[in-house]
Amino acid sequence: MRHLKTKHTLWVTTLLLLVTGALCAQDIRGDWQGTLEAREMRMIIRISKQLDGSLEARIIRVGENVPDWGSGNRANSVSLEGSDFRFTVDSMKVVYEGKLSAGGNSMTGTLTQGGSLPLELHRATKDTAWRDPVPHTDQFVTVDQDVRLEVLDWGGSGPPLVLLAGMGNTAHIFDRLAPKLIHQFHVYGITRRGFGASSRPFSGYSADRLADDVLRVIDALKLNRPVLAGHSVAGEEMSSIGSRYPEKVAGLVYLEAAHAYAIDDAALSCSLPPAPPQKASPKTVQAAIQAGTQRYTSIRAPALAIYAAPKEGTPPNGAAPARDGCAKAFAKGAPLSRIVRVPGATHYVFLSNESEVLKEIRSFVGGLKK
Repeated sequence: MRHLKTKHTLWVTTLLLLVTGALCAQDIRGDWQGTLEAREMRMIIRISKQLDGSLEARIIRVGENVPDWGSGNRANSVSLEGSDFRFTVDSMKVVYEGKLSAGGNSMTGTLTQGGSLPLELHRATKDTAWRDPVPHTDQFVTVDQDVRLEVLDWGGSGPPLVLLAGMGNTAHIFDRLAPKLIHQFHVYGITRRGFGASSRPFSGYSADRLADDVLRVIDALKLNRPVLAGHSVAGEEMSSIGSRYPEKVAGLVYLEAAHAYAIDDAALSCSLPPAPPQKASPKTVQAAIQAGTQRYTSIRAPALAIYAAPKEGTPPNGAAPARDGCAKAFAKGAPLSRIVRVPGATHYVFLSNESEVLKEIRSFVGGLKK
């Protein structure tokens, strides 16, 4: 009898170890969807791995007024211990604590933001995934070994216009702008490697490599000399192309993107600081991109640089002198350029001052040589 009890105990212990091991080994990367019923609010929790293998999560509120369907707010901490999952988003004062099901396809837990509300999450599949409401088609283009980029196509008629997002954003950040351009252009958007639905490899984040990714997409889609319009850090990708392969594009539009990572001139106070020595591999994609910046001094493609500017009569903010220096450096290093300052705009100038940006893009492209 004692032998049978011992055998039974060993069997139960083995089963528990197997179940616990399966939970610990669960790959929870992907999109998890749920609805806060009390607030009638849908949300997506996008879980991925950082370059060092640790988990990253972003929370995306689902709705028509979401600025970037593919990005969302980044969690400050994420953990999975056994079946217990937890993340916090300090900017939203959000804490989520849930328990992963044995099958690994659902979580039951509580989201705390002021009060605590039940939130059950389900792993999204190809058939169940929630889609953003802006009409477009999406595809994935292979640009490197095991690296595929998400490419959005909003349609349209006219010459090709390719939109490039800034740091942390995806091509969906242009979901509001793109539909207003389709009457003059065929509009595409690219999500760079490491973000959104694009692949997240461990390497390939230097400015030239990211620019080569853009060129691979252009070639794959058979686009003839498109205009590239990029926001923020996308300026380094456009400057890489404009300095190395200006014949590949008809023009470049810098949307608050013509800063030191896009044009370098120390004499005009527009230059990147010396890169600190790398003691270890970058932990995050953002850190890898910052470590991979390069210096561009000559841009040989026609270019439009749009800068945000303070409102008249108000003292300039801390970034204004740097913008002024880089604007002068850009005019010098990109002789075929036009500089535009938009009063009262934010860094997301195409969102804060959409009508001015649309007008300037149309005017710039209309003046390009065919």
